[in-house]
Amino acid sequence: QVQLVESGGGLVQPGGSLRLSCAASGSIWGRFMAWYRQAPHKTRELVASITSGGSTYYSDSVKGRFIISRDVGKNTLYLQANSLKPEDTAVYYCNTLEYGMNIWGNGTLVTVSS
Repeated sequence: QVQLVESGGGLVQPGGSLRLSCAASGSIWGRFMAWYRQAPHKTRELVASITSGGSTYYSDSVKGRFIISRDVGKNTLYLQANSLKPEDTAVYYCNTLEYGMNIWGNGTLVTVSS
């Protein structure tokens, strides 16, 4: 089973940027991959996804501000988060599917505050 490790979170001021990374223990070639987030006292929500063919999806709340990308050679998924808002504060999780099962990383905390 592939393992996912997120990094890149931290404290950033409103309007700032962060780049989140998700390192996979195996090849991400051909995989559907996604970023989710979970804010305090809220359910986990899909932020962005990328198919094996490279098609991307963004939730309305981040469209135009976040960019999902991947480096297959490095087995790494990225999320470039720009123009961050306080409501983007959450734990961000990397996700993929394997044999129909959801695989999750441990998450990385993003805090947007002045």
